[in-house]
Amino acid sequence: MMKRITLALTVAALMAGCSSGVKLDDVPVEDKNATSTMGGANNGANSGNTSQSGVAGVDLGQSGRDGAGPVGVARVVYFDYDSYVIKPEFQSMIEAHSRFIKAAPNRKVMIEGHTDDRGGREYNLALGQKRAEAVRRSLGLLGVPDSQVEAVSFGKEKPAAQGTSEDARAQNRRAELSYR
Repeated sequence: MMKRITLALTVAALMAGCSSGVKLDDVPVEDKNATSTMGGANNGANSGNTSQSGVAGVDLGQSGRDGAGPVGVARVVYFDYDSYVIKPEFQSMIEAHSRFIKAAPNRKVMIEGHTDDRGGREYNLALGQKRAEAVRRSLGLLGVPDSQVEAVSFGKEKPAAQGTSEDARAQNRRAELSYR
């Protein structure tokens, strides 16, 4: 009888420890085709702007390559803690990348999802994948074919900044666009 109670408590503790309040399946993405913000007279006026988040983009040696992406446009989308919701300040950057990708049908982009050091390995891999998929879906809604985009997760395995300060962690919660 004591073994059954111990087993029941162990199972309950494991289930409680593995649960999370974060809904990883609900990605809020706005369909820009429905509101058509890209078709106006100022279509190209802001295509070179970088994000307005105040956080500098991370350069991991990709900017010198021929296919580094649109000139003057950041390649990193930053996320809030435990979130994969794309903030509005990154929408113009994603729009610029969608125009760049659609301009060449043979152009391929990999979206790499990353997390900070908090959380378990499996959870962070899942969250990193959700971040990469959120960017991929946004590009898809802007007309980028799935055949040109790949979304992968590195979880917490490839930090952009070392340390446990909030600033370092904020730099690690990201999705990077890498052209091949």
